Amino acid sequence: MKMGTGVRLLLVLALTAGSAGAQPDARRPAVPVNAIDGIIAAFAAHSTVGLPDPHGSDQAHAFLLSLIRDPRFVRTVDDIVVEFGNARYQDVADRFVRGEEVGYESLRLVWRNHTQPSISADYTHYEDLLRALRTVNAAAPAGRKLRVLLGDPPIDWDVIQRREEHFTWVEMRDAYAAAVLQIEVIAKQRRALLVYGTAHLQRRNVVSNFEMEDWRSQTIVSLVERAGPTRVFTIAGANENDATAWQPPALALIRGTSLGAVDASEYFGPGARFAIRDDKIVAVPEEQWRKLRAEEQFDALLYLGPRARAEAEPLSKKLCSEPGYVDMRLKRIALAALPPPELERVKKLCHDQAR
Repeated sequence: MKMGTGVRLLLVLALTAGSAGAQPDARRPAVPVNAIDGIIAAFAAHSTVGLPDPHGSDQAHAFLLSLIRDPRFVRTVDDIVVEFGNARYQDVADRFVRGEEVGYESLRLVWRNHTQPSISADYTHYEDLLRALRTVNAAAPAGRKLRVLLGDPPIDWDVIQRREEHFTWVEMRDAYAAAVLQIEVIAKQRRALLVYGTAHLQRRNVVSNFEMEDWRSQTIVSLVERAGPTRVFTIAGANENDATAWQPPALALIRGTSLGAVDASEYFGPGARFAIRDDKIVAVPEEQWRKLRAEEQFDALLYLGPRARAEAEPLSKKLCSEPGYVDMRLKRIALAALPPPELERVKKLCHDQAR
């Protein structure tokens, strides 16, 4: 399949994504291209492309499935690094996507035992993706099978008894994923799609007011790029008002464009910011909040259509009726000291499913 002029232009721009941006008076509008074409093109100059995962979005999930099913993807990409999978079960995931027999009781541990204790660990999207990868691999030529790399730290919930023990694993989430990327992808000269929440794809952390001196401020992308010459091609979801004229799914490079000059904070919504002072976390007053151009934070924006169509699904009736499931979720939520509404959410959703 030949690339159109717009995609060839994207490829040229991707090759120079790290160069200095244009002056404000020379800024041009961002030019969207087909998102799948654009992502495939980005791999020509980048070993890793970071794709945002708005957890629970049917819209984003459908796009990801379309991307991995495109014949060019399996010819271009080697690995998919995912946030939802506990690395303790890497062997299970490897065997499953290779087409080997793996029982559901074993497979579900990949996402169920995520470090995040809430019901977000149980979206059906995760199982769907693994099954889609298995199907793609079944038709892929020899030597071009996709591997899924589980980026969540290998926590063992059976031995976690206290909040502090759980938090130890949570704190290493970005560092662990960055290490997986460096060891399994970059060191082996492979190419990977990094599917993570947008916060993990930042170059500078908005929550730390864009200060990156403390280790707790680091993201997957900042750690990988600080460790060597690798530059990750990072994508954020476009603000709907900026992309209403784009034909979804659309991707646009933003360096040197009017969208590239926008404050990067706009892609995260309202939220508090914090600083580390004498090893203590303190709130940063709003009047001291820094700004950062979007083009310094991300390389491109992705538009999949009106967000009203992107809704997370509730827990299934089957899952709620599974013996021990609700008790397990409630116990983990309480152990991690999540806010009370999270407990009530599980109870309500499973109560509604029981009707």
